[in-house]
Amino acid sequence: MWHWIAFGVLVVVLLTLDLLVFHRHDHTPTLRESAWWSVFWIGVGLAFNALIWWWGVAEGKGSEAGIKFLSGYLVEKMLSMDNIFVFVVIFRYFGVPTMYQYRVLFWGILGAVFMRLAFILAGIELIHRFHWVTPLFGAFLLYTAYKLTRHSSVDVHPDKNIFLRIARRLFRVAKGDHREHGHSFFVRENGHRCVTPMFLVLLVIESTDVVFAVDSVPAIIAITDDRFLAFTSNIFAILGLRALYFLLAGAVDLFRYLHYGLAAVLGFVGLKMMGVWWTKYRGIEGFDFPPWISLIVITALLTVSIVASIVAARREERNGG
Repeated sequence: MWHWIAFGVLVVVLLTLDLLVFHRHDHTPTLRESAWWSVFWIGVGLAFNALIWWWGVAEGKGSEAGIKFLSGYLVEKMLSMDNIFVFVVIFRYFGVPTMYQYRVLFWGILGAVFMRLAFILAGIELIHRFHWVTPLFGAFLLYTAYKLTRHSSVDVHPDKNIFLRIARRLFRVAKGDHREHGHSFFVRENGHRCVTPMFLVLLVIESTDVVFAVDSVPAIIAITDDRFLAFTSNIFAILGLRALYFLLAGAVDLFRYLHYGLAAVLGFVGLKMMGVWWTKYRGIEGFDFPPWISLIVITALLTVSIVASIVAARREERNGG
């Protein structure tokens, strides 16, 4: 259990320093600041990946663990990038000033850490106990891939969020806007304790992450059923989501085809998951090719989609469109 404890301490220290030291005061992050923080979080994730890689080799298990971690990290990182536009729509709908968005995303990601832990542990436990669940996960990934090919920002409707509707009925919502209440989630108004509009924003962010987890957790489980590798790669990918959001929120069009690349990746790992289960069920060996091949396929699919997006954006810019 010591590596779980060490990882937990590391995450707590990083998040504490982030909130109480480096982002203690509300402000609008600059593009330069967001870029440096993005580099920092990616660097931390890759450094941990190198540690996993070295550990596997030192233990005589080879580089398989490091490759699986990197594959899972890449997939979750790209899924996070594709979901940035959702946060843009949510913040615009609620009219949240840019200076308060970082703190809301911080608490949203903190909740996501616990949700991902529960989802990943439950999903891997199901696969280990009931082998027939494996093809169901694979089929779900294929369905998710299909949904991504039809992905559009118009599909995001914060006003229809079921948790938002319930909260507005159950709680007293303070009057005034975000500039009046700042980043506070609770205030006293006319002698009553009320939730602020910012609390409603956080509620929508958290409930939206449940949907993200349902889509992404089967993907990481398809890559590795090692609990520690699945969880750590997932968490390191989403820890840098806040900085990535401020870096890319205004450049979503640069990644217009990313969802097609992600759809291809999810389709690939879903088919692989179902294929491995089927061949083992039929007593056929050798279908589950080495992890490094999966890493190459995943990297190639994501790279093609990103390059195609950038080329299309530049061509459109040259044509004055």
